[in-house]
Amino acid sequence: KSVGKSITRPRSSRPFSVVVAIDFGTTSSGYAFSFTQDPEAIHMMRRWEGGDPGVANQKTPTSLLLTPDKKFHSFGFMARDSYHDLDPEEARDWLYFEKFKMKIHSTTDLTMETELMAVNGSHVKAIEVFAHALRFFKEHALKELKDQSSSVLEKDEIRWVITVPAIWKPPAKQFMREAAYLATLVSPENPEQLLIALEPEAASIYCRKLRLHQVIDLSSRLILNGFDQETSSPLDSGFRQAREQLRRARHSRTFLVESGTGELWSEMQEGDRYIVADCGGGTVDLTVHQIEQVQGTLKELYKASGGPYGAVGVDLAFEEMLCKIFGKDFIDNFKAKRPAAWVDLMIAFEARKRTAAPGRANAINISLPFSFIDFYKTHCGQSVETALRKSNVNFVKWSSQGMLRMTSEAMNELFQPTISKIVQHIAELMKKPEVSGVRFLFLVGGFAESPMLQSAIQSTFSRTCRIIIPQDVGLTILKGAVLFGLDPTIVRVRRCPLTYGVGVLNKFVEGKHPREKLLVKDGRDWCTDILDRFVTVDQSVALGEVVQRSYTPARSGQRKIIINIYCSPTDDVVYITDPCVRKCGNITLDLPEAKEGSLPRKGRREIRASMQFGDTEIKVTAVDVLTSKSVRASIDFLSN
Repeated sequence: KSVGKSITRPRSSRPFSVVVAIDFGTTSSGYAFSFTQDPEAIHMMRRWEGGDPGVANQKTPTSLLLTPDKKFHSFGFMARDSYHDLDPEEARDWLYFEKFKMKIHSTTDLTMETELMAVNGSHVKAIEVFAHALRFFKEHALKELKDQSSSVLEKDEIRWVITVPAIWKPPAKQFMREAAYLATLVSPENPEQLLIALEPEAASIYCRKLRLHQVIDLSSRLILNGFDQETSSPLDSGFRQAREQLRRARHSRTFLVESGTGELWSEMQEGDRYIVADCGGGTVDLTVHQIEQVQGTLKELYKASGGPYGAVGVDLAFEEMLCKIFGKDFIDNFKAKRPAAWVDLMIAFEARKRTAAPGRANAINISLPFSFIDFYKTHCGQSVETALRKSNVNFVKWSSQGMLRMTSEAMNELFQPTISKIVQHIAELMKKPEVSGVRFLFLVGGFAESPMLQSAIQSTFSRTCRIIIPQDVGLTILKGAVLFGLDPTIVRVRRCPLTYGVGVLNKFVEGKHPREKLLVKDGRDWCTDILDRFVTVDQSVALGEVVQRSYTPARSGQRKIIINIYCSPTDDVVYITDPCVRKCGNITLDLPEAKEGSLPRKGRREIRASMQFGDTEIKVTAVDVLTSKSVRASIDFLSN
């Protein structure tokens, strides 16, 4: 039977002197860092070349451009601008990738061979696309660290942190780790140098540090037209000062966090529960935490939940609307033949999307690229204007300046499906008994900047709990990921998202076990395929707690033991053949050759494997019981 016991973690040979966190987002990405001697200062990366004017470009679009022979060309704003500047004929041969992180979320059988499609239809291995992006951040960060640090940094002095959604399954997390190895951020020999951080968890860690002037409390204010209505409230002058401070801070790029916990936290009592809703470009990711006041650590109360309800859903709705007006065949054709112009159109929509607010009276204009208008006339034999008139999409008109004119109702319709999914998901989470009595809802992530989403959440939940938005809402995860890298033990208890186990033989019991599971071996009756659970769904697991199992090789000269791991979303399973159980990975134990005479008389070796489920990734270690020597053990979720 497994026993849970705490084991102190081995420290790496030398302490890290700097933590670099990469927030790898669906729509935008960035990095930040902190020196371990001065953990209160978080340094945001340099402003990006080619950033959009008027926006604090502290993150860059998650866009990658490869040359026609699939070599790295550029990333971020540079990739966007270079692609835009290519000749349309030439652009067809270049490979431009954007919003590619969602593919990792949605692929059910993710492997190292999974491919991604560029805008022009060409395919490249996903792992290579991710490695290109991570290598770009690595080089950018190292160059900046070199400028900032007085001493020469050795490679093993840097701890890297990469963020992923908490709702990602083990294959996706492992995929990110493999991409980091491929990008040479760290070597597979030093896995502890790279931490995978969970996005809403990082946000939660950062929210603990917030001061009152760094947050906007939605519960106490009305938002109309994207402007606060209570202009006379005492909070307001505080906001103006905070905004001014923030504006000044943007230029310094160094952000100071409290050494203890922030003022907001002093209002919370021991045991208070709160939800962090991380609304990003691709996913919405919810985590529920409780503060353990004495240690100041966090405890997860319910398994991470959420889904693909990010801001990208609004872009997809816009694309669907264009298909309704101009025909899907035309849109597909235009994308294939004029990929760069298509990207331009989506960027134009993206910029207008940010200005959408509930109650906004005036229409929003989106300029169609000239090539779109031209291409439509050539291919469909009629003007864009005619198509709009004929279509039954009421809220969209043609303006004489050559623009799509979308009324506020049209914009509402595009936002509605995505926003209602988010609201519904939060509401369902609040109904769970483990989550009852939540006092605060923190809204973070890039999509949380949207007045449309803010207003919907405010009108639904402001009576049940306080809704808090950090002012630097798009950078919350990045800053929290740095804090997590400085102290990964801050989240002390997590919940298992699934039931995990292996198939074993048990003694066959007549009347209890089905006949088809009977196996007769050495004259004894065994029942096969029984699921031996390591952990069960939604079980609390503490950091450092291990589940142990012993395995013996079947043959004396055996060099490897491979054990299949099975998982299930529920716990009412008995056999690994039950309908909702699936094989999700395997554990490999490499057996060193046993010395002559060192084996016990019966010739049976015992290998004890210890698995950790309390971390952001599932880990395994193993030891040869007879010699007490550790055995190479690895866990793999990607090669199914």
